[in-house]
Amino acid sequence: MPPLTAQIVLFDGFDPLDVIAPFEVLAAGSDALGGDLIAELVSAAGPGPVRSGTLGLELTATSALDPDRPGYVIVPGASGPVDGDPDAGDETIPVLLARFADSPAIPLIRRAMANPDVQLWTVCGGSLALAMAGLLEGRHAVTHHLGMDVLDATGTHAVRARVVDDGDLVTGGGVTSGLDVALHLLDREFGPAIARYVEDLFEYERRGIVWRAGGRTPATTMESNA
Repeated sequence: MPPLTAQIVLFDGFDPLDVIAPFEVLAAGSDALGGDLIAELVSAAGPGPVRSGTLGLELTATSALDPDRPGYVIVPGASGPVDGDPDAGDETIPVLLARFADSPAIPLIRRAMANPDVQLWTVCGGSLALAMAGLLEGRHAVTHHLGMDVLDATGTHAVRARVVDDGDLVTGGGVTSGLDVALHLLDREFGPAIARYVEDLFEYERRGIVWRAGGRTPATTMESNA
């Protein structure tokens, strides 16, 4: 059986930590699995440098996003100012996410979501961009806390948790949740021993709640979580 591939999608203005955190975790997981998982940086445009939203830092996509390749598609969020004037050319995070939501990557991601051999995973604002593109209506997801109201307004069920596991859609909250998202992928797909090995290697312990639909709910709550 050929190895599964985790395709981490680069786009103009991506947040570097949203990419590098899961890339390193999954690369270490690949070593622990003897190569049964491949972590790869991709873009809709194919191989080449892609500029992040942080001080012009560039990462290089090594291949094109392939919605037919079995495994995982991981979508990061954007990096930049939260506030600004789009009419004045300010590259705010909402502008970058909206641009990605209207980019050639979206039809490819839609095809990947229709492929039973592919799962969609996101970090931070990645889920918000996909929700803005109309891909997450009726699904449970989380994004950065500043975007939760917008996520909910798209018809997505916004859930306040570190990681939200909605089956073939798994989403992470803020920027550092990329570590927890990738470790959850290793744990869920390949077993706790692999995830624990990488945790020990990185001297990092997963934090927060992994939310899944089902189970009992509190008799009283401080706020709605779904």
